[in-house]
Amino acid sequence: MHKIVSNTTPIISLLKLNRLEILQQLYSKIYIPLAVYQEIEAGKEKVYYKDLSEIKWINISQINDKQALKYFIELDAGEAEAIILATELNADLMIIDEKLGRFHAKHADLKVTGTIGILIKAKRAGLVDKLRPLLEELIDKDVWINKKLVVEILKEVDEE
Repeated sequence: MHKIVSNTTPIISLLKLNRLEILQQLYSKIYIPLAVYQEIEAGKEKVYYKDLSEIKWINISQINDKQALKYFIELDAGEAEAIILATELNADLMIIDEKLGRFHAKHADLKVTGTIGILIKAKRAGLVDKLRPLLEELIDKDVWINKKLVVEILKEVDEE
């Protein structure tokens, strides 16, 4: 079974869409570090909030090498721990949206995707019919997506 580690933002984006189950449908199980869980917990008052500790296919894990955090001082705790956890697990894929986090993950030799990559994969797997309404909903719910990127994505999935 593949090992997939997610950072906070992709989980929040899928929660905003009420489509968190896409991760289970695509990967069966995902791992998140404790810091990601805590970042989600900090938003308990949000409409889209779900307690991830109650979701059986999400494995909340402690990182082993806490010393490694000092190498990621410019990242938030969730991003840093997600990269460390993905490295420790020898993960097959890391789901992360933030540009600086992606840069560090790639330099740690991790294969990287983000929320949009997950949505494209879900469409190709027949889990979602159309991407346009999902991308528009994310934008309406304060997820910043570059307009040029939206156009490119819709071309790529034949939704011009």
